[in-house]
Amino acid sequence: MATKSAILDIDAQIEKLRERKKTLIVKSADRFARAATKSGLAEMEIADEEVDRIFDEIAARFHKAEKKASGGASSAPRGQANGGAGAETEVSHDS
Repeated sequence: MATKSAILDIDAQIEKLRERKKTLIVKSADRFARAATKSGLAEMEIADEEVDRIFDEIAARFHKAEKKASGGASSAPRGQANGGAGAETEVSHDS
């Protein structure tokens, strides 16, 4: 029976981590939405492709600064594998 309870404990931990991941994603989305609203970008008609390009440029700028600060050591990639950061990009909550 110890194995069954250990599996149930792991399942409970996985579910907690999924919920935590969802919460972090929502907080991150809210943070960027607030910045877009504050700057007036939320009201502008900007194509998703243009938003993606702008966010890619911003990310590249901060990745460069991060590398300089760490002495050129490579950091783990963030965001999506394809480099997109568009408004309509879906994030899987099942992992």
